[in-house]
Amino acid sequence: MRKSLIDSFNYAVNGIISALKTEKNMRIHYLLAIIVVILSLFFDFSRTELLILIFAISLVIVAELFNTAIEKVVDLITDKYHPLAKLAKDISAGAVLIAAINSIVVGYLLFFDRLSSYADFLLIKITNSSTHLTFVALIVVILLTVGLKALFYKGKGTHFQGGVVSGHSSVAFCIATIVSLLAKNTLVTTLTFALAILVGESRIEGKIHTFIEVFFGAIIGILVGIIIFKVIG
Repeated sequence: MRKSLIDSFNYAVNGIISALKTEKNMRIHYLLAIIVVILSLFFDFSRTELLILIFAISLVIVAELFNTAIEKVVDLITDKYHPLAKLAKDISAGAVLIAAINSIVVGYLLFFDRLSSYADFLLIKITNSSTHLTFVALIVVILLTVGLKALFYKGKGTHFQGGVVSGHSSVAFCIATIVSLLAKNTLVTTLTFALAILVGESRIEGKIHTFIEVFFGAIIGILVGIIIFKVIG
């Protein structure tokens, strides 16, 4: 049961990364998602507004994944022109278009008023709760890790297991960095980083990652945590 659940999760991650590697539009949506999530730090969004923004981003990506899956199935069945095959692809592309239009409308409603006075915007001090900053930092770390795994995939095993960067390490060290910045306590900092190191060590011990891959993951996690909390926030 446990192995089956992990395998299903790996298959899902493989599907997302494969779509990133093979579909240009998916890469565009992915890049825009990262940009928009980071930009949300500069605006005083309520919890409801942030939820709507994340839902709009997810809807576009999900629609693009379904569109890619439908195209692959059609291409598998036939490599010749058929009106029904064309119709299936056109309808799935239409779903992506509707999702994209929805995201534009959401972006307009959320960002326009706040950007209407650009001069005033530059003078406003960025005010974000630690919860929001933590949420965004973890999203950025995960997106960066998945992107690097897709970019440098070696063609062996699954995308989720292994790869040029250890996702577990990047998340663990990002959390350790955030906790240390918020707690400002030597003991808490030492304990949290000790736990992060144990996470990295377990990836090496299990021969899932090399030391370099864990090291790169730790660097990414630490840098994202510092940039989000100390430079942007």
